[in-house]
Amino acid sequence: MNIFKRHSTAEAVSFKEVLSTYEQPLYWHIRRMVVVHEDAQDVLQETFIKIYRGLGSLKSSEALKTWVYRIATNECLRHLQRKRETALSTIDNGEMLTASLMEGEHIDYDKEMEMKFQKALLTLSENQRLVFNLRYYDEMSYDEIHATTGISVDSLKVTYHNAKEKVKHYMTEN
Repeated sequence: MNIFKRHSTAEAVSFKEVLSTYEQPLYWHIRRMVVVHEDAQDVLQETFIKIYRGLGSLKSSEALKTWVYRIATNECLRHLQRKRETALSTIDNGEMLTASLMEGEHIDYDKEMEMKFQKALLTLSENQRLVFNLRYYDEMSYDEIHATTGISVDSLKVTYHNAKEKVKHYMTEN
């Protein structure tokens, strides 16, 4: 089925622009949350299907960035929830993600500090990791993160600070 047949040419062009602008940043946002390359690709595909279906209802192009990140974030969280529900053992989610990180073929293991940093991020709760990633990697303002997640700016600041401290502690103690 060709999903482009349902929409006008103008909407399809807009979707192509969104795809070209956000494909790489969203992939890495998703990858940092779900860790496994194949899972990130699946989540990215679901994200772009939802973006395509909802693009016509977007009221303002100024809200585009936070809107696409909100969709990607929700898809990440849904994916992680499904993973937790289907896990056969009691391995904690952070341990499961760390094991996945170590098995991944799309990681350069020669960069020891980068690997240690990635492991440090996996010690964070999902919420801390989400806020940290949006602020640190995606360089979003607290207002943009608020628009993406719905979390209050004050809570975001506290969460980001706590995440930074936890990462610093991991980096210096391990």
